[in-house]
Amino acid sequence: MAEAKTKIEETLDISIEAKLRALFELQQVDTETDKITILRGELPLEVQDLEDDIAGLETRIRNYEEEVKSLENNIAAKKQDIVNSEVLIKKYEEQQKNVRNNREFDSLSKEMEFQNLEMELARKKISEFNADLNSKKENIVESTEILNERKDDLDSKKNELDEIVSDTKKEEETLFNKSATIQKIIEPRLLTAYKRIRGNARNGLAVVSVERDACGGCFNKIPPQRQVDIRSRKKIIVCEYCGRILVDDDISGTGVKVEA
Repeated sequence: MAEAKTKIEETLDISIEAKLRALFELQQVDTETDKITILRGELPLEVQDLEDDIAGLETRIRNYEEEVKSLENNIAAKKQDIVNSEVLIKKYEEQQKNVRNNREFDSLSKEMEFQNLEMELARKKISEFNADLNSKKENIVESTEILNERKDDLDSKKNELDEIVSDTKKEEETLFNKSATIQKIIEPRLLTAYKRIRGNARNGLAVVSVERDACGGCFNKIPPQRQVDIRSRKKIIVCEYCGRILVDDDISGTGVKVEA
């Protein structure tokens, strides 16, 4: 008893005409799917761009907030340094009252002078930190305003996209199922070639009919004998100029019927 044929063998057994018919129908389905994609326009990309912008702004704001916290800590540390210097100066002043000679007095005076310089430097640093702190806080306010605008834009674009997707969901599912059904009867190598041609074509057309003696994709003239070969449907013929698969304009009315 002969072994049952595999699905691939069954696919290979269908006629060239049936393959052309299947390719033509697949192209029709994919073209309808493309129309839905065109209907959505740039919305999916706009949504993605807005989501990326929002993620970037949120990261920027977090970084600003961390910098603000660090600056506030630095300011607090410098203020404590000033307090410590003031305590030391008072201590040195008390010690000067009990010195035994000018040498000890001068030594304490130098220590007090040093602490005064330290306080001066700390106040300068605090001033610099405050300027940087105010700048960072302004950046947070500005970035937050932009973030809120982007979020509003994202909500609007998402709602618009969801509405379009909702309107076309049923049609898209039908087309997807029909495409999957058709692809099952096309041999893998031919299907791969179809997808490659379609991917390289600007308008997504991999299978085109001959129109007015010319390729329906690139519109270059096709020799009469080649047109006869195309109408005979005995082999897969591609346009020598653009590489698209060529069929005669009557192909849609013949061949096997593929149900979704």
